[in-house]
Amino acid sequence: MKPLTNVGSLLYLYLEEIDPGDGAELSDFIVQAGAQLLRQDNQRNWVPLIVKEISKKQYQVMGNSLVYAIAEAAGVERVWCIVADEQPITEELCRVLTGEQVPKINLSLASHDEIYAAFQYLLNVPGSPLKGVKLAVAVSRVDEAPRQYWKNFTPITKLKCGITKGKKLDTLKSVFYLEPQPLPEVITDPVLLEEFKVSELKKMAKKRGLSDYTKLKKPDLIKQLSQS
Repeated sequence: MKPLTNVGSLLYLYLEEIDPGDGAELSDFIVQAGAQLLRQDNQRNWVPLIVKEISKKQYQVMGNSLVYAIAEAAGVERVWCIVADEQPITEELCRVLTGEQVPKINLSLASHDEIYAAFQYLLNVPGSPLKGVKLAVAVSRVDEAPRQYWKNFTPITKLKCGITKGKKLDTLKSVFYLEPQPLPEVITDPVLLEEFKVSELKKMAKKRGLSDYTKLKKPDLIKQLSQS
């Protein structure tokens, strides 16, 4: 099979050649009102649809789903399209650039400014579960935590920054993802040590040659391990 060659091209395609894909949640009012405008402007979509080529003369929407929905509602026969490649990152980028998807950043490696911007965005979302969370406090404590080793977002609930389990924690997943790095051979960070079971902490204590650790409770084990 010959490789498809239309990547990067601006094509005037028949709407029937285009699969709408999953699309995005769209307001019926905006679609219908937009369709009326499109009919008034000689059915020319000045903002092109972004598509990928899935077979010969067959395409699928990757971005600007609203353009497709309006064109379909207006009864347009053909639309202007830009053809993108099929890479998953290309589709994600297209959806971000067209405002159909919120981008995510890697919290494991994010800078202080990136974390601040993400939290500020979440706090400004109407009805945000994070309303009442102190921005400076939350950002500072998350930034200083050993987040490079987190396997999930639960440790945030132990930072005393106003973020608890449930909707507050879940909303962070809309802007962050994690790529945990390997744990260090010797762990001394008390926040990170808190994530381990007592049995695991005792194994660490034994390995480090600490004395009188067998009867210690978790807080005391963490205290000793963080000081060694």
